[in-house]
Amino acid sequence: MSARATAPNGARTEGHQPEGRPVSLHIEGLAKHYAQAPVFQHVSFDVAPGEFVAIVGESGVGKSTLLNCLAGLDTWDAGRITHGDTDLGPMDGTARALWRRAHVGFVFQAFHVLPHLDVAQNVGLPLLLLQQPDDARVQQMLDVVGLSGLGARLPQQLSGGQLQRVAIARALVHRPSLLLADEPTGNLDTQRSEEIMELLWKLNSEKGITVLMVTHEPEMAAYSRRIVRFKDGLMDTD
Repeated sequence: MSARATAPNGARTEGHQPEGRPVSLHIEGLAKHYAQAPVFQHVSFDVAPGEFVAIVGESGVGKSTLLNCLAGLDTWDAGRITHGDTDLGPMDGTARALWRRAHVGFVFQAFHVLPHLDVAQNVGLPLLLLQQPDDARVQQMLDVVGLSGLGARLPQQLSGGQLQRVAIARALVHRPSLLLADEPTGNLDTQRSEEIMELLWKLNSEKGITVLMVTHEPEMAAYSRRIVRFKDGLMDTD
């Protein structure tokens, strides 16, 4: 496991879990199988509040499946996931959805914006689900991610990089304690990828947002403060 990170300006920093602070996410002995074949097993690590952690590995080693489990979107066969004082294991699908709605932001590789809603409406969806509509907060998030003045546009009028910014704003508008990002630059070119990673780095370093990101690109992982390496469904701690 690597503890080093690269800031956008190229300065190296030493990543660490803050001492004396409550753990935001705790994963212990997690395992998942399809039929008899293990997807991943013996996965254990913590993510403390305010950390930026990258899970790195080749395609097909179980990274995205692990992230889906951590979000309560998928099931697992062994081990434990706790978020603060909440143990996800005993919760049914409805309870996990309600927990996720209140506490987790998720950024998908494929954006998953609704084409018939404009940018502001897409960003405001989590607040509507929580029955807490707030146009001012939506506008604030559009400003934060660099989309000021684009709230009335439809998704098809935006570039790929702008669509991912919409997805990030939507994931953060309800002020979750944890942001999970699954290959957030996977569908973007190099320039747009760097812009998105600089945005995530800024949100983490300036706003203190906890970020757990999956990627197979070392250049993108370098923006994180700590790296968890995945190989053949196992954590590689060398």
